[in-house]
Amino acid sequence: MSPAKKTVTESAVDTAAEESTGTTKTATKRASSTRAASKTAAKKTASSTTTASKAKTTNKTAAAKKTAASKSVDKTESEKKPAAKKTTAKATAAAKSSTASKPAAKKTTKKTAAKRTSAKKKINEIDEIIESETPEEDAEEQDEQKEQAEQARKALPKDAMVITSRDEDTSPSATQITGATVDPVKDYLKQIGKVALLNAAEEVDLAMRIEAGLFAEEKLDTATDLTPKLKRELRAIARDGQRAKSHLLGANLRLVVSLAKRYTGRGMQFLDLIQEGNLGLIRAVEKFDYTKGFKFSTYATWWIRQAITRAMADQARTIRIPVHMVEVINKLARVQRQMLQDLGREPTPEELAHELDMTPEKVVEVQKYGREPISLHTPLGEDGDSEFGDLIEDTEAVVPADAVGFTMLQRQLESLLDSLSEREAGVIKMRFGLGDGMPKTLDQIGDTFGVTRERIRQIESKTMAKLRHPSRSQALRDYLE
Repeated sequence: MSPAKKTVTESAVDTAAEESTGTTKTATKRASSTRAASKTAAKKTASSTTTASKAKTTNKTAAAKKTAASKSVDKTESEKKPAAKKTTAKATAAAKSSTASKPAAKKTTKKTAAKRTSAKKKINEIDEIIESETPEEDAEEQDEQKEQAEQARKALPKDAMVITSRDEDTSPSATQITGATVDPVKDYLKQIGKVALLNAAEEVDLAMRIEAGLFAEEKLDTATDLTPKLKRELRAIARDGQRAKSHLLGANLRLVVSLAKRYTGRGMQFLDLIQEGNLGLIRAVEKFDYTKGFKFSTYATWWIRQAITRAMADQARTIRIPVHMVEVINKLARVQRQMLQDLGREPTPEELAHELDMTPEKVVEVQKYGREPISLHTPLGEDGDSEFGDLIEDTEAVVPADAVGFTMLQRQLESLLDSLSEREAGVIKMRFGLGDGMPKTLDQIGDTFGVTRERIRQIESKTMAKLRHPSRSQALRDYLE
């Protein structure tokens, strides 16, 4: 290679290296400015600016590389043509010089490639730093989503399989737990048994976290001059309080089951009793004061029992009875069972009244309130062929013998009234409602006949005296017996 060619090659390489270095510095400065701007601007604007800067820098670097390479090739080819026309001696010297300059060219090429590689690495590192620097609110939202996903995953058993509408467009969202049995009570007991019990220290720690969470929620609702940083901290404390509340609830669900067993067979399903007790447990968690020094189970028992008894008073009976009367009925039932064991017989209302400090009439009334209604379709007998309603008399049904007697009485009255005058028979019919079943007053009858009410009263009295005569009344006495 000739000295001119060597010089052109070296200058082309240096030019490419300088352009690459300059481009790297420019990209570094732009990336730094973009990073500074992203801290104050919104996330979307920072991301778009960084992407545009990186794309422009990459395009400029590629264009510079292509331009430098093409210039180097053109200059080399233009210098190669005059050199080929020189003498054989110059060609031999050029060949020797070319042989000697090959290692130097290789070293220069390696240095240039190393510089380009290092520049690309710096640009990539800067881009990664810019992309990794997101606002704190976005990081907080991502943490919340991760926590929610983790809680949902922990809530399901290990063998659980969740099918949602995203997996299959033709089916609605649903949750299916494998290994479930036909007994819902057994499944529920198995599920709550997975949560470990708590000791006194753990209960106090959870109660403190719950109290802090409630205070944070109150501050977030009432305060208006909170800084963004303080709001984020209060939200984190509130979420921690909710997690502590869920933990304390889950660890005491077995206490609700043990208390609900005592109230079975009183008109409510076992699972309904458990759910009502769970509502009382939630109330106990919210009002528990750990500074008193008592265990949580001791405090929660009263709230659970109250929730169950109130639910039974409102829902267990077909006819709702007030809560205070339900308490009296339960007290009467306890005293009655105790006296039955002591006396060996059913106690009388007077004995119960003496024990309960109330009157015997009040005892009978309370006993009536405590009776459970019975369905008319309750089967009777071993085979269940008949129902309880079959034994109850239908008071509105017409007995055939009574129907025949009533018909004969009507005929006898008609024949008896025929023996009277038309005016007398009309007054008696209207006065007692024998025709239409609607008795009328003396004034109404007087208006009909055009006389005074006193005259109608006289006619009625005279006619009744005629009807009481034995010759006429004897035929009607048989119907009175």
